[in-house]
Amino acid sequence: MSIIEFTGIKKKEADALVSKLDDLLANVQIFYANMRGFHWNIKGKQFFTLHKQFEDQYDYLADKIDEIAERILALGGVPENNFSHYLKISSIKEVSGISCENEIVSSILNSYKTVIAKEREIVSLASDCKDEATVNMFGNYLEDQEKTVWMFASFLTVLCKD
Repeated sequence: MSIIEFTGIKKKEADALVSKLDDLLANVQIFYANMRGFHWNIKGKQFFTLHKQFEDQYDYLADKIDEIAERILALGGVPENNFSHYLKISSIKEVSGISCENEIVSSILNSYKTVIAKEREIVSLASDCKDEATVNMFGNYLEDQEKTVWMFASFLTVLCKD
């Protein structure tokens, strides 16, 4: 007996969602690994602020990784768990060798741009499949992430003059 039989979601629709979730999982895993590196390697006047913020971000991403993998399972799929797969399909690429706060924040914003676009695709597909659980899950993610993007983008804004 398949898990999906109990959800009311058609197998074909669930498979399409699992495929999109697998792609998102790969991207978030690479984003997470990059964020750990940013946390370790940040330098500059904003070190103390950003070091803590980057830790908060990788903790947030770690939670989302687990939730995405569990949603894949709930839809009858099997989440990939190896980085060779993630690196092969992720739109977000590994980042190393940067420690400048503006470069790092720009990289974070670009990663969120990718993740948010993929999540919007998932919400659209899940809505078409009448998968309210996935829609709600990602609606909450988008709300959190859009606020985070606003804050990081504000960091890069030129300071106002009196």
